[in-house]
Amino acid sequence: MSESESISLEATRRRLTGKQADTVDRLTRAALLVLARDGFSGMTIRLVAAEAGVATATAYTYFSSKEHLVAEIFWRRLLASPSPASEDPDPTVRVLAELRNIALLVADEQALSGAVTGALLGPDPDVEHLRTRIGMEIRGRIAKALGPDADTEVIEWLEMIYAGALVRAGMGYESYSEIADRIERAALRILRPA
Repeated sequence: MSESESISLEATRRRLTGKQADTVDRLTRAALLVLARDGFSGMTIRLVAAEAGVATATAYTYFSSKEHLVAEIFWRRLLASPSPASEDPDPTVRVLAELRNIALLVADEQALSGAVTGALLGPDPDVEHLRTRIGMEIRGRIAKALGPDADTEVIEWLEMIYAGALVRAGMGYESYSEIADRIERAALRILRPA
């Protein structure tokens, strides 16, 4: 089973059958259409369910809230996005490529990128679960890029730079492309101090 197949068969709440995975896939695709049309503030699980052609109650069996649905979309995008294939011997080059890749994951989709930040900050327990999984995935990617002797404190600093930059982009202060550049400059100050 490929990684993308395993992603489609697993949701936040449980392992999915093929039919359930198809329903979740339809719901996530429909959510993107509703987000583009109505924005995050206008998006509801009811609208997404209607767009996907499923009952609202069915949608709620998979997603507890619109924040949970958007967080799930981001989680799936992150897992489906391969780490940049950098064989560069310099860990700084590998880390910068990884951080840029993650920062630009949803940059081309304005409605989704704006929704992700707000959704991931929500108190929903299902969102909290995904936030933890997303954080662990990002931490693992940074640690792998740094190499086997990675300093835990440096990993934490890089995580904070990434998280802070995403909040900044989510608040509309800068575009995700500008944020990716800012993340790179900040990471360089940590990885190659003057």
